[in-house]
Amino acid sequence: MSDRRAAARLLGGLGPIFPTIKTVIADAGHQSRKLRRLIKAEGYELRIVKRRKRAFEVVGLTWIVERTFAWIGRYRRMSKDYEHLERTSKTLIVLSLFASCLNRLTKS
Repeated sequence: MSDRRAAARLLGGLGPIFPTIKTVIADAGHQSRKLRRLIKAEGYELRIVKRRKRAFEVVGLTWIVERTFAWIGRYRRMSKDYEHLERTSKTLIVLSLFASCLNRLTKS
């Protein structure tokens, strides 16, 4: 499934769960008129963040998500999707982020 289709399906069910979300930030890979119409119909505003250079540059808020995934990926168990149950994966994500935060606290 393409990212554009997945985004439309994901955002279709989030309105009742997260009524305070108004803006969706995405990279240039999600730029399409059809997706923009679908997101607007759900009551969201789509904001596309484009990179200006090939070199690394902090652009918009997307770096927060990328950084968090990098922190989670440092743990061997989280490097691949080994788990059969979704709740086990969620628990391991939370534990890896707790461990990361504790490591930062003990270093300071």
